Amino acid sequence: MEDIKLIISQNIVSLRRESGMTQLELAEKLNYSDKAISKWERGESVPDITVLKAIADLFGVTVDYLIEKEHKVEREPAERVVDPRSKRKHAVITAMSVLLVWVIATLLFVILDASIKQGVAHWLVFAYAVVVSAIVWLVFNSIWHNRRRNYWIVSLLLWSVLMSVHLSILCGSVNLWQIYLLGIPGQIIIMLWSVIGRKA
Repeated sequence: MEDIKLIISQNIVSLRRESGMTQLELAEKLNYSDKAISKWERGESVPDITVLKAIADLFGVTVDYLIEKEHKVEREPAERVVDPRSKRKHAVITAMSVLLVWVIATLLFVILDASIKQGVAHWLVFAYAVVVSAIVWLVFNSIWHNRRRNYWIVSLLLWSVLMSVHLSILCGSVNLWQIYLLGIPGQIIIMLWSVIGRKA
């Protein structure tokens, strides 16, 4: 019986660490105290069968996996279990960062408009704010969110850069609309990159 306790404890520790969870986070998901998790992981007690089943389901393994010392089938490393509250927090931080770009752009527009009156197109600040917003969104999306969305964000970045350059040149009374033709091969490259990413 002592061996089973140790095997279960080692398997729980291993699965929890692979998933990047703390004892407290695991305890919250199972509606137990972190002290109970600590006891299970030290092999001082064993969770009952319903809790073992809940642990197995949480980590995508079978109950047999939890009670076996050697695992015949190699498991894929468990994906990090992301708490919905963390997801919300990350989404809010991302949104706040993008909004901060627009606050700075608006402030810059007001300062430029108040200090330089001659025919400078101060509104171009907002065109470039789209570019910076796309960069900020891409960075946070790569760190915290669904990376498949990066293809869409890179597309937005490509076309917003072309638009900003076109509008800047247009302010100099030259309509260089042909610059958008650069977006066609750029977009094809992004689409091919997304296909390779999906296959990988």
